[in-house]
Amino acid sequence: MCVMLPPTKGTATMGSDKAMDDRQDVTYSIEKFSVQDLVTLRSELLTSGVDSFQAAEIVTNFLTGRGYGCSSHEARAVASNIEVPGMTAEHIQEQLESVARVM
Repeated sequence: MCVMLPPTKGTATMGSDKAMDDRQDVTYSIEKFSVQDLVTLRSELLTSGVDSFQAAEIVTNFLTGRGYGCSSHEARAVASNIEVPGMTAEHIQEQLESVARVM
């Protein structure tokens, strides 16, 4: 999964009609987290006994510690999805990829 950042202005030579219209799309891949890190995150969410806002903070701290950010609303949704019975490391990775933003 890739995170799409807003387009950045390209460089153009002086006198070009398209000088400010040139744009370049930039995508960044989210790193593949280790299975152990993902299982530890899930275990922490399941055993901590925290509410959804505190669970979101755990998810946010996990991502921030690895150079990513996400909104608190998205983090709450991911935290509740990670706690679903039968959630695998692959599914946790997909959930995190869907909300992680490169900082």
